[in-house]
Amino acid sequence: MQVSLKRAIYEENDRLAAAINAGLRRRGIYTVNILGSPGAGKTSLVSRLAERLSRPLSVIEGDVASDIDTRTLRALGVDAWQIETGGDCHLNAPMIEAMLGKMKVEDAAWLFIENIGNLICPAEFVIGEDLKIVVSSAAEGHDKPWKYPIIFARSAACILTKLDIAEAIGFDEAAFRKGLETVAPGLPVFPLNGKTGEGADHIASWLIAARKAAAGT
Repeated sequence: MQVSLKRAIYEENDRLAAAINAGLRRRGIYTVNILGSPGAGKTSLVSRLAERLSRPLSVIEGDVASDIDTRTLRALGVDAWQIETGGDCHLNAPMIEAMLGKMKVEDAAWLFIENIGNLICPAEFVIGEDLKIVVSSAAEGHDKPWKYPIIFARSAACILTKLDIAEAIGFDEAAFRKGLETVAPGLPVFPLNGKTGEGADHIASWLIAARKAAAGT
């Protein structure tokens, strides 16, 4: 019974996510689902990309509680909206559908969805995105690809942050990349310094190329 119920929940979520994505695509909106642990640097990534992507950009921020990140982005002039789950460990398609009903995302815009800080639950749900990217920081340790393989395997790219403290905390980048190659062969890895923005140009260029490829242009 539990297995059947879980399957029904996933199937209904997936149907709605596909409809959300189709509706956004018809309007030329490209949607990126950003995954990662709390404090990995997801909001810093969004803020750096907002400086570099020429099209309009809107953001849905997901948190269990508080609108701290939303207020941070709004202070930078970003069109940011908040979902507080009240305890749920991931965003789902019904939450995104409800939020899109309140927003006014411009046609042909970028839509970034910053998911709940968690390396397990968010990876299992599609929410209408065109692709997922995972943000992983040196502070989390180099063993994360082995411990949480699904989130890396289901992402289209990995953003590696906080490498400026790697030596001080004993982060082994080679071991991290070996783990990635084991669980997600060929996954692109982009270092990013959230403080200086170094590396953000490469990420922006990759996203623009991915968007063009999805549109067949």
